[in-house]
Formats: sequence, C-alpha cells, structure tokens
Amino acid sequence: MERSEQEIIKIDFTAIVKRLLLKRKVLYKIIGIGSILGLVVAFSIPKTYQVKVTLSPESGKAGGNNMAAGMASMLGLGGLSAGIEQDALNVTLFPEIIKSSPFLLEIFNVRVKTLDDVRSESLIDYIDTQKSPWWNYIMRIPSLAISGVKSLLFETESQDSVQSSINPFHLTPKQEGKLNFLRGALKAEIDKKSEMTTIIVTFQDPLVAAIVADTAVAKLQEYITNYRIKKAKEDCEYLEKLCNERKQEYYDAQMRYAKFMDANRGMSLESVKIESERLQNATSITNQVYSQVETQLQVARAKVQEAKPVFAVVEPATVPLHASSPNKPLIFIAFIFLGFMVGVLWILWGEDLWHNIHKG
Repeated sequence: MERSEQEIIKIDFTAIVKRLLLKRKVLYKIIGIGSILGLVVAFSIPKTYQVKVTLSPESGKAGGNNMAAGMASMLGLGGLSAGIEQDALNVTLFPEIIKSSPFLLEIFNVRVKTLDDVRSESLIDYIDTQKSPWWNYIMRIPSLAISGVKSLLFETESQDSVQSSINPFHLTPKQEGKLNFLRGALKAEIDKKSEMTTIIVTFQDPLVAAIVADTAVAKLQEYITNYRIKKAKEDCEYLEKLCNERKQEYYDAQMRYAKFMDANRGMSLESVKIESERLQNATSITNQVYSQVETQLQVARAKVQEAKPVFAVVEPATVPLHASSPNKPLIFIAFIFLGFMVGVLWILWGEDLWHNIHKG
C-alpha cells in the first residue's frame, strides 16, 4: 500500500513538471511581467537614508543618590538620606519619549539643510517636500476630491493658512499628519541587558537625517535632565531661601550680642551677666540652625548635580553615504519569485478554472 502511494505521488509530481514544461512560455511571460513590475516598484520608491546614534546612558540617579546619602551621613544628617528617592524614569521609557507629541513638537522648528541645497528651512516645512510612490497619489485622489468639493461648497479658509503657530492642544489635520510622519521617522531601540540606546532616524536626505538625529539626542538629554532635576531644584531653591534667612538671623544675633557687650563693658552687675549669657546662647543656637540648613543645602546641590544624566555617545551621528532603502535587488528578486508562484498556480489550477467558468 505504501509503495502504491509513493508511485502515485511520483506520477503526480512528474505530471506537474511535464505540464509546467509544456506551458513554460506562459510561465516565462508571467515571470517577465513580475520582473517588470519589480523594476517599476523598486525605482518608484524614494530613497531613504538612515542614521543611527548609539548611546550609553549613565542615568546618574544611583550614583547621585549614593553620593548624596553618603554626604548626608558624613555630615551627621542620616535622616536626610532616607528621603533621597529614585525617580520613576528609566531607559526603557526612551522609545515612548522619542515618539511622544511634546518631544516631537519641539523638533518641528529645528532648522535643517539638504545635502544639495545651501538654504535652510524648518523641519516642519521640509516634511512637505518628501516624495511618495506614484500609487500613493492615486490612492489620495478620493480624499483630495472630497476636500475640493467641501472647499467649493463651504468656501472656508484653510486652518493651516490662518494658523501660523502650532497649538499643541489643538493641531490641525495637516499638522497631525506631519506629526505622525515624524513619529514614523524617529525611533529608539533599547538593549535591556547593556542598557545601550540606539536612536534611529530615517529621512529622504542624508544631511537632514544626521541633523535630526543629532538634535533628537540633545533634546532627549535635555528632556531627561529637566525631568529628573526638577524636584531636586525645587528643594535646592527652598533651602537656599531658608539658608539666607537663617544666616541673617545668625548675623542679627551676633550683632545684638556684640552691641550689648560694647555697651556694658567693665560692668559686673549680675543682670548684665545673665543677659550676656542669654544673648550668647541665642547666637550659638542660631549658628547651629544656620550650619545645619547650610549642610542640607550642600546635600541638595549634590543631588541636583548627580541627578543630571550623561549620555556617552558611542556612535555619533554622521551623514550616511548610501541609501538604506529601498533594497532594489531584493524587491526585483521578490517580484520574480512572486511571478513564478503566480505562473505555477495559473498553469496548474487557474487556467482550468478559468475555462470551466467560461464553459459554464
């Protein structure tokens, strides 16, 4: 039984090969059509250039907290070290930050320059010059027609022509489209083991891609820094104000004690002695309070400094020499293979099905 099945399978396979050989001209034609389509598609897709920036982020929060806690302990403020907290922001959130609307809107106004043009323009204006494959324009015809009819019927002035500035709380449809385009052009990848961050920027001009990549790294550094040191700065500003107040109180107490001693020099009255001791104690107390607040201020300043993240740029942004896409040979081979598969399916099943439909 098994031998019989093997013979049937062998006969069927042989018949398939014979049929394909008999219809090889049809197969060649379909493969030829596929190769032509592959060439058309490969040369219709605009070139894009990709820039990768590899970062080794040192968040500073662990080292900063340890340093601040160590300083607090050394200065006798052990209770203060308990209040030193780690923030919730870590490198795993970098991809979300890169694609967030506030982050992208800050990049909109960056001045960029193309490789073959001496003039510079804002990134939001450069996005208008991006090319698309010809089939994208065909697919947009219905929406363009609807927009044209609406403009004729309602005769409303375009919001984008009226609104010169961007309102983050109320973007126009065109601005939202540009924001989504930029969101697709930027991304960040994280190696969870090494915490290495790779910023990837893709544009149709190599110089623009390099400029945007360099700007994105700087903005990310600024964004993370502002996030982490905001609370530490607020604490530092409060302690600076408090330290100045306690300093003035100490100076005032010193002055009162000095004036009292000058006014009662050479007097041995008991009341003078008691008042002298009281003023001296008050001066000592204000000095202790001032010293403690000043120490807390130094710890707070250490927290601000150490909370600043530092990105060690392992691979900086450089202008790419070669396009990253489209991969024309791969597209061409893929369409040839697709043509071959379509040809085989047509010869084995499609042709018979077509004849049966027409006979019926």
